[in-house]
Amino acid sequence: MDANQFAPHEVLALTLLPLHQSAGDGAHDLSHIERVWRSIKTIQAEEGGDLEILAASVLLHDCVQAPKNSPLRESASRLSAAEARNRLEELRWETTRIQAVAHAIESHSFSAGIVPETLEAKILQDADRLDAIGLTGIARCFYTAGQMSSSLYDPADPRGNARPLDDRRFALDHFPKKLLKLADGFKTPAGRILAQERQQALQAFYDGMLAEIGS
Repeated sequence: MDANQFAPHEVLALTLLPLHQSAGDGAHDLSHIERVWRSIKTIQAEEGGDLEILAASVLLHDCVQAPKNSPLRESASRLSAAEARNRLEELRWETTRIQAVAHAIESHSFSAGIVPETLEAKILQDADRLDAIGLTGIARCFYTAGQMSSSLYDPADPRGNARPLDDRRFALDHFPKKLLKLADGFKTPAGRILAQERQQALQAFYDGMLAEIGS
């Protein structure tokens, strides 16, 4: 990944990029950081916000990872925030700016359920969730399902009409359980516009796949 795309904070990127550990997870690798950063810049251009805090936040938001089916999954953003605090203290950042980065990281996660309170936290959450919907989100969904050895869908009840949705067993369940709900929760006006565009692709795929399998 080219640190120059983080200009004028490329030195920060050179320092923090080596801390990213994807742990073999192609859904949260360096290309994920690159895509989220691209979305951050698009949203920040419309909404404002401190670009250095946003750069540090995206570079460190997945620095501690847990597999999708791990009991530590809901704590991953808090663990990443704690590690971010340590790393930025080593770089002698001001305490208030460290706290701003840590809050953005803690609140970006869907699993953590923490409400983002600052503009930078809202932008990071929106940008990270943009990568979970649209065509990229579809690809990441099925990649993760393969990592977890999940089935594509429940052939007896693909829509989950008569059973609880279980996206650890069936990849298609992840659409109504989570992905199709994300667009309604975007926090910035610019993020909401981008989300609606990707939501259309997400809904079209889900409806199309159900049609193909005769459900």
